[in-house]
Amino acid sequence: MPNLHPQVAAVTDRIINRSREKRAAYLALIASEREGGVDRPRLGCANLAHGYAGTEEQRDDMRRGQSMNIGIVTAYNDMLSAHAPYYRYPEQMKVWAREAGVTAQVAGGVPAMCDGVTQGFAGMELSLFSRDTIALSTAIALSHGMFEGAALLGICDKIVPGLLMGALRFGHLPMVLIPGGPMRSGISNKEKAAVRERFAEGKADREELLDSEIAAYHGKGTCTFYGTANSNQMMVEAMGLHVPAAAFANPGTKLRQELTRAAVHRLAKIGWDGGDYRPIGRCVDEKAIVNAAIALLATGGSTNHLIHLPAIARCAGIVIDWEDFDRLSSVVPLLARVYPNGAADVNGFEDAGGTAYTIRELLKGGLLHGDILTVAGEMADYGRKPDMDGDTLVWRDLPEASGDDTILRPVDTPFSAEGGFRILSGNLGRACIKVSAVERDRWIIEAPCRVFSDQQQVQDAFKAGELDRDVIVVVRFQGPRANGMPELHKLTPPLGVLQNRGHRVALVTDGRMSGASGKVPAAIHLSPEALADGPIAKLRDGDVVRLDADAGVLEALVDAAEWAARTPAEAPPPAMGTGRELFALMRQGCSTAEEGGSAMLAAGGF
Repeated sequence: MPNLHPQVAAVTDRIINRSREKRAAYLALIASEREGGVDRPRLGCANLAHGYAGTEEQRDDMRRGQSMNIGIVTAYNDMLSAHAPYYRYPEQMKVWAREAGVTAQVAGGVPAMCDGVTQGFAGMELSLFSRDTIALSTAIALSHGMFEGAALLGICDKIVPGLLMGALRFGHLPMVLIPGGPMRSGISNKEKAAVRERFAEGKADREELLDSEIAAYHGKGTCTFYGTANSNQMMVEAMGLHVPAAAFANPGTKLRQELTRAAVHRLAKIGWDGGDYRPIGRCVDEKAIVNAAIALLATGGSTNHLIHLPAIARCAGIVIDWEDFDRLSSVVPLLARVYPNGAADVNGFEDAGGTAYTIRELLKGGLLHGDILTVAGEMADYGRKPDMDGDTLVWRDLPEASGDDTILRPVDTPFSAEGGFRILSGNLGRACIKVSAVERDRWIIEAPCRVFSDQQQVQDAFKAGELDRDVIVVVRFQGPRANGMPELHKLTPPLGVLQNRGHRVALVTDGRMSGASGKVPAAIHLSPEALADGPIAKLRDGDVVRLDADAGVLEALVDAAEWAARTPAEAPPPAMGTGRELFALMRQGCSTAEEGGSAMLAAGGF
């Protein structure tokens, strides 16, 4: 295996040194939980009887206590297409567990909201904090002391980060994440985006738009664009927390079923009573976190993970910041073009070689840690592709060449020599920008700004023709403390229309733009946020703003004395309804986006 790239080694060392005290405390915690925490041998007879009563068919095996009992934590619901396939998983997994000589129980369910359903509406303001709720729900599920290992069933945006955050507080247990796979391809992403833009201009009616959206999102499985959900899967593969290359096999196939069966069998082998103990708290170390960041950058993944990965890391005693992403991005090549960074969807990505090809190439280039502790074999095993040989699951070596070099390329001939992430800073604060889908001549935008306090105001101004010019659209009071940091994905069509008309357009916000961040330059996650008297609260309509992704600059071109004298704008009152008031405590105590945007972590001293 090639030597590790010096920049990857330096960033890893930077994270190790910064995290030394917190990581040591974390490892001490999980060691004490392993030795003296709550587990089945320590439970009283009445406690055990309660735990066994709901599963009479397994009670005798569980009572003997001589083998692992797997806790299944599931995010199943049938409103969320990606999680609908999980309906039958627990009963199947119980059968496969018995094949391996162990038992399994559903430890608990976690909420799984769909950002695709809530986009642009009040429910989206609950989205980020659903991740903390999922983490807490995972902890409740595993708190009973009935399990020697866990299977985590989740795929989408906040669900995988939340599951991992909760699971890592039980880091002495071996755990495997089990995906469900993407739906098969519908209409092309290019066609879907075109209909959305026509609708934004009033050239398509609601029925045409609905027909288009249903043709795109048409069945069970993950959405097929490369947003946060599918970026989750790429990162989990690079961390070695799936069985190898499990991410993108379609639901309802024999391959998908056998990958899940293999995950259960593998979990049975890595318990603490055997010779191959692999607790999740040891698997998720500094090197694994760096691998996740590199996989994200190499594939042009979701900007949401600039919030999620720091939050996951902190739950394992590891501190990663945006500077680490920025330094890695300078040396990690862009190997994939998947919508919104290209025309293909994740099924096309998988057909071209998928996660296995990406990991193999990154290892070949010395850009991934190959020596991490995975749940299954070595990191190199994640560079092989699963297949069915009759009724037998096997992993095969990939061809040397990509299956489609318009989608996926080798490490020595990438789409770009660097990843798609930059930090921007200046008198407006510190923000992130994803440039992997932005044309190079759009990396620098300087224009008068128009300031808004929510995305509906932007849409109204667009429809009124008020934005039909060079403009930097500013949407503030969208940070985690203000309103839960909703994604502003509804802004993509109107801003795309303005750009298509030839205008120089950009977005600046203390909110999120999601895994759908695309061709319009967007400075997002701006910190400090407006509610914390961040400089974005000083902007006024007509101020000239410069966004320069080449130089890493974001600034208001306002006289320094005038800027210093300005009073920040007053925040709108907190919104009520759709349960938003129930999350007020989380908003008030939330950490910054760079620290993970979490009330739970801020309060817990992570």
